[in-house]
Amino acid sequence: MAAAFKDALRAVDPRYATFENLRTLQVNLGNICNLSCTHCHVNASPAGERVMGREVMEKIIAFLARRPGLTLDITGGCPEMHPLFRHLVERTAGLAARRILRSNLAVMTEAGREWLPSFCRDQGLVIVASLPCYLEENVDAQRGRGVFARSIEVLRRLNGLGYGDTLELDLVYNPGGDFLPGSQNELEQAYRTELATRYGVRFNSLFTITNAPIGRFRDYLESRGAYERYLTLLATRFNPEAARAIMCRTLVSVDWKGFLYNCDFNQATGLPITGESGEILKIDDLEEAARTGANLFLSQHCYCCTAGEGSSCTGALARDPIPLQEDP
Repeated sequence: MAAAFKDALRAVDPRYATFENLRTLQVNLGNICNLSCTHCHVNASPAGERVMGREVMEKIIAFLARRPGLTLDITGGCPEMHPLFRHLVERTAGLAARRILRSNLAVMTEAGREWLPSFCRDQGLVIVASLPCYLEENVDAQRGRGVFARSIEVLRRLNGLGYGDTLELDLVYNPGGDFLPGSQNELEQAYRTELATRYGVRFNSLFTITNAPIGRFRDYLESRGAYERYLTLLATRFNPEAARAIMCRTLVSVDWKGFLYNCDFNQATGLPITGESGEILKIDDLEEAARTGANLFLSQHCYCCTAGEGSSCTGALARDPIPLQEDP
C-alpha cells in the first residue's frame, strides 16, 4: 500500500506541504455541461444542478479588484453555460493580469452560443481547450459521438479570430485510460503535426494532465477492479521534481457555493480548506486560506499531480520523469 501522499511530499521538503503565495484564483461555476465525459472528475452533465449564484460571483469580483495581478482561471462543468458567464467576464476585465477560460470547445457550436468565439477574442481571454487526442475515434469514445468534429470546427473559427497566433490557445491532453501521459514535448509535436496536416489547425501549447482517480474516472477504475492498481502506479512514479511545483501551493479553488479548496480535485472529493477551529473557509475568508505557510489539505488522489512528468492545470511540472517500476 502506498505511503500517505502528505508523508511522501514532506520527505522531499516539508515546505512543499504548505501554501506559498496566491497567484491563481480558480473559479468553478458549477457542474452543468453539454457533455458527459467518461473521465470527468466533477461528474458534469446537462443534468448538472450546481450553479454559482450572483452573490458569490460578486464577492469574487470584489476580491480581484482588491488583489490586482492575479490569474483568474474560469472552469466548470462548462463555464460558458452559466447564465452569468458573460457578466463575470465583463466585470473582471482589467482586474486580473490573465484570464483563462477552460472550454470543451463543442459548446461553442450549440445553438444560441455562436457569439462565444468573438466574445472571447474581444475580452482577450486565454482559451485552454480540452482535446484528449488528435484522433477522432479516441475523442468521441471519451466525450461523445461527433464531439471531435465539432471541436475541430471551433478550433478553425478560433484560428480565424487570431487564436493560436496573437491570442493564446492551449490544448489539453488526458489519457484515455488508466495510464500516465507520455512526454508532453513529444505529444505536443505530434498534436501540432497531425492537427496542422489533417485540419489546418494551429495552437500555442499542449498541456498533459493525468487522470485523477476520482469522479467518473474512479467509477471506471472500480468497475474494472483497477482502482488500487492505478493508485499504486501513481505512487511508484512519484517524482520529487514535480512535487516541487505542485499547483496547490499557489492556487485556491472556489466552488459554486463559495467554499474554498486547494484545488479542483479536492473540490470534487469534498476536501475543503478549513480554519484553525475546523470551520470550512469561504470566499470571505480567502486571505486566511491563502496565507503563506498554511498547511495544504492533501489526500491519496494527489499522487496524480506528482507522477511521471507531473500534472497541473498548466500541464507537466517536470521534464525528468521517474522510470516505470514494476508493481510491488
